[in-house]
Order: sequence, then C-alpha cells, then structure tokens
Amino acid sequence: MMETDRKDGRTPNQLRMLSCSRNILHRAHGSASWSQGETKVLAAVYGPNAGTKKNEDPEKACIEVIWKPKTGQIGKAEKECEMIMKKTIQSICLLTINPNTTTSVVVQVVNDDGALLPCAINAACAALVDAGIPMKHLAVAICCCVAEEGSVLLDPTKLEEQQMRGFAYIVFPNSALSALPKGSSLVDGEPLEHGIITSVTHGVMSVDEYLRCVGRGRAACAKLSDVLRRSLQKSES
Repeated sequence: MMETDRKDGRTPNQLRMLSCSRNILHRAHGSASWSQGETKVLAAVYGPNAGTKKNEDPEKACIEVIWKPKTGQIGKAEKECEMIMKKTIQSICLLTINPNTTTSVVVQVVNDDGALLPCAINAACAALVDAGIPMKHLAVAICCCVAEEGSVLLDPTKLEEQQMRGFAYIVFPNSALSALPKGSSLVDGEPLEHGIITSVTHGVMSVDEYLRCVGRGRAACAKLSDVLRRSLQKSES
C-alpha cells in the first residue's frame, strides 16, 4: 500500500513539534497550554467550588467544560467537543473525593491547524494536574486519520484533515504520574496500557482501518506522554 507523502515532510506516523507549559494563568487554580505544530490550546481549571449544577449527582464531583472558539460563537461542533471532553475528564478524575462540588475547565482555542480536540484534551489534562485535582490516571489524546487510498496518518494538519475520508480521536490512559495511588494501573480490571478512555470516529473507515489507527496511535502516545511527564516534573522541581 502506498504511504501518503505529507506536505510538511513528515512520515505517516510522525507527530508535529509538541510543547506544553503549565501554571501560565495566575487567576486560575490550574492552567496549561498545549501545542502540536501550529495548533495551540490554553486550558484553565477553576475549582472545586461548592455545589453542583442541576441534573448532576451531588454525591460526586461535577465537571463542567466551557469551550471558547478563537472567534465567533459556539456552534454544534464546539458543543460536541465540550461533551466529549466532559466524559473524558469524568472518567480520569476521582469524582468521589470532593462530592457536591463543581470544577470548571475552560478551553480557549488559540489556533486550529488540525487535531484540535486531542490538543484540547491534552491541555486540559495538564491543567487538571496543575490544579491538583485528584485523578485516577493521566490521559493522552491523538488524532489518527485514514486517507482515500487507506493509509493511516497521525496528527493531521488542517489541510490534511480536509483531504481525509475518516478520523479517529482516541484517548489512551497513561500512568506517567508516579504520584498516583497504587492499583490505579488497572482500568475496569484491565491493565492500564490496554485501555482506551474515549474513542470518537467521523467519516468512513473499516474495522481493520480503525484497529490500525488504534495501534499506530497507541505507539505514538509514548511521545505525548513524555512531553506531559516533562512538564509535570518541571513544575515539581
């Protein structure tokens, strides 16, 4: 099968330049910026604050995600991103520790040059750690996409996204945080490294192509984990 040549010279499995900074906003309880190539997102965490929103379980901590686009109003696509992020964050946070509280995660899009949602999830994860929110484990997110002829590309630019026929946004658990409690290396009884926290697909892809996306994505996540780990260590030292 032909591997697609990429305009920026990357190989199909190659991620763009990654960078993460924490504690960048002084009024937030925790904050982080995450960039992959020209895509950049800021995340700010406020809370936990007393009380939960209507229709939320007061026995648990409530997570609220507020997506702020670079320009213009929030639309259907942004609402979907909020919902996916909320579910992802709920599944990695220990919600029983601060019952009847609300933690708000505000996501500000600085620039979108592809793979925006995974970038936002990575920023939010770093900001939650920065805020000291109790977590079961960390998460790293990646975008894998399928080209017309069936090859899999990781971390697409905006231009590449427009030419793809299928996408998978996949969030993998990550045990980079040595400070996590013992036993947290299992997800629903499965070893952590076998797990998938969130998986969202758009467009058209076969089961085989999806499984290739998962395999390629999981392999590349070690790089994302390293960036996250380094940013955590920096602020601890």
